This record gives sequence, structure tokens and C-alpha cells, in this order.
Amino acid sequence: MNLIIDVGNTNVKLAVFKEDSLLFLDIIQGEDLEKKAKNIFKEFPEIKDSILSSVGNLSNKDLEFLKRQTKVHVLNADSKVAFVNKYATPKTLGVDRIALAMAAVTLFPKKNALIIDAGSCVTYDFVDSNGDYLGGAISPGVQMRYKALYSLTSKLPLLEKEDILSFIGNSTETSIHSGVVNGISLEIDGVINQYKTRFKDLTVILTGGDTHFLSKRLKNTIFADSKFLLKGLNHLLEYNKH
Repeated sequence: MNLIIDVGNTNVKLAVFKEDSLLFLDIIQGEDLEKKAKNIFKEFPEIKDSILSSVGNLSNKDLEFLKRQTKVHVLNADSKVAFVNKYATPKTLGVDRIALAMAAVTLFPKKNALIIDAGSCVTYDFVDSNGDYLGGAISPGVQMRYKALYSLTSKLPLLEKEDILSFIGNSTETSIHSGVVNGISLEIDGVINQYKTRFKDLTVILTGGDTHFLSKRLKNTIFADSKFLLKGLNHLLEYNKH
């Protein structure tokens, strides 16, 4: 069994895999990591290996605890991958994007795959049918857009995301919702269309915390899989055991 630890900008995801099957998933705050992990090790004593992917902050205390319990692979730019990294600055490629590319080449082999991760940021990552990772794009996520409108202006309110009834906002609040939700949906569809003009038979995967919220708004056909990154991390762990 494998323990997957994904430390993001907002929270921490803990998952347990037995081969390719996801047995357990929980989303917690970072300060609860050791306590929650202890319970997981009690429930799944067969866990021998773990992988840590961190774009946020993880204390040395938590890392040392994990190392005492399992053999930990800390994902980094030198980890073995099943794709060719053609990023111009490969050492700066985020570990989350490495995991998404790994999931794409493993689950959609020999496909032109565009992975869209809608979380704190929206990341676009592309792997071609030859297994070459070419790069992508990074833009603000849904909540970041709401926060930017609030923090960078003097009078606009801070709102939480919600579905829009019309793209024509008839108040300040509905105009903000329309701008954020309609804007990000059109952006994602536009990026997909850009890739389609250059790459035939494009497979598009949407993942991340806003997967469900955004998937119903996109005009393009996509695979929606909120656990895609976790699957990629599990494959990376297996790939780096040998």
C-alpha cells in the first residue's frame, strides 16, 4: 500500500492506494497532518511507502514523522518520470505539474493530452503523443480572481463563488460573479480551442478543487477527474521504487 501526501497552497490531501485502487482520501489543514497520519497508519498497517508532493509548507517535524513510519519519496525535479521534460527550465517545474503529466502519460498513453488543474491557480500542462512534456500556462484560479477584485480595489466586496443565472450582471455582486465565472470558463474553452488548432485528437482532462463547478460550464468535451493528481503521484511512487 502507498500513502500519498499532497501539500497544496490551501490544504493537504492524504490518500491511500493499493496498486491502482484508491482506498482512502481525506482533505485536512496542514497543522493536523501528524495526527491524521497516525490514524491512517493504524487503519492501514500495510503501508510501506509514501510520496510527498509539496507546493506549500510542510514542517520538518512532520517530514521526520513520516520518515519514521514509511519509506518517503520527496517528489522533486530529479525524480524519475515516464515522459521527456522539454520545459526550458525543468528544475522550476512545479511538483504538482510533474504529477499531472505523469498521470497523463500513464492513463492516456500515446495521446495528445491537455491537463487543466483548476485550484488556487489554473494550470495548463500539455504532453504530446510522443510522451514529450512541452509546458503550458498558469493563470489565477476562481477564488484568486474574487480576492484580487476585492484587495486591489477600494469598494468592491469579497464574494464567494456561486453559479450565475445570466452573463449580464444587474448589480455589483452579480457583475462580479459574471466576470469571474464567465471569464474563467471562456478562458478555459479558449485555451482548449487553441490547442485543438495545433494538435489533432486532443484529450482534455479537468481536475482540481473547482472541477465540478467548472466542468458543467465548458463547451468542449473533457474528462473530469478531481483525483487525477493523486493518481499521478501514486504512479510516480511506483515508478521511483525501482
